[in-house]
Amino acid sequence: MQAAIDIAFADSGLNRAAELRGDPDKMARLLAVGGQVLPVWRGKPLVLNGTDLAWVPAGHPVLAHGAEPVFLGLDDGIARFAQDISDWSPEAGAEAVEAGFFDASAQFHPSLPDTHAFVELRGVMTQLSPRAAELVASAKAVLHWHRSHRFCAVCGAQSAPINAGWQRACGTCAAQHFPRTDPVVIMLVQRGNSVLLGRNSAWPEGMYSCLAGFVEPGETVEAAVRREVFEETGVSVGDVRYVASQPWPFPASLMLGLIGDATSDTITIDPHELESALWVTREDMMDVMAGQHPTIRPARKGAIAHHLITLWLAGKIG
Repeated sequence: MQAAIDIAFADSGLNRAAELRGDPDKMARLLAVGGQVLPVWRGKPLVLNGTDLAWVPAGHPVLAHGAEPVFLGLDDGIARFAQDISDWSPEAGAEAVEAGFFDASAQFHPSLPDTHAFVELRGVMTQLSPRAAELVASAKAVLHWHRSHRFCAVCGAQSAPINAGWQRACGTCAAQHFPRTDPVVIMLVQRGNSVLLGRNSAWPEGMYSCLAGFVEPGETVEAAVRREVFEETGVSVGDVRYVASQPWPFPASLMLGLIGDATSDTITIDPHELESALWVTREDMMDVMAGQHPTIRPARKGAIAHHLITLWLAGKIG
């Protein structure tokens, strides 16, 4: 695996202390004595001055709207938790949604200073320290799971969080449910001196990135790369090699970064998947990444697509 220092949410070495999750008394003590809580409103974390996560102690008024906190781990001895406060309704009436590419609005809670705001994570992810990024990725993903999996998938009864928020239990049929992570392949497809990029119609104007898609049940990662590329562009891929991975909490995916060698170059896009796809030469890609290309904008910094392209241009993968 290549060094992933420029990949947001990459492993920071957080001590998740999973062995403590099954002890409710221990969790209660950790929360009450020095515990710090990250409020999350409809997928948006609380951020301080746009550059760092904003933590509050247990019992803070902003948490009055929230559900049970989830234990994230021990951060240099500090117990970190996250709490969903989505039931709070801002007076301004601004609504954040966990869909679409980017929500530029910010929400301010009356119990907090104006330096604290609930903001879209995509907008601040590259400003966060590696540790803060790992914490918020875990928080956003697991809280989204709780919101979307409140009822038992076996019998339909309402389930309840247990194990410090990392499990849900059904009191009716005794089924146990765990947070899901969806594996996604994201691939830099190369042929000669060029790479294959595509764009979704929902993205900012001119933005192109690596192709990507979900891994299907019973499918290998390599097969998923070949299937997705062919489905979206009609390009065939031969050899496929792993490069790096990235947790991607939008809402809860694991991006598996790969590089593949195309065995054809004619593009026939699937309009249901892509608005456009094209081959970009190394020389043009240098201009794209420098922000100097007249029509193509690069993948967002911090995303694994940006990392894959950077490595390719530097000759570190191929």
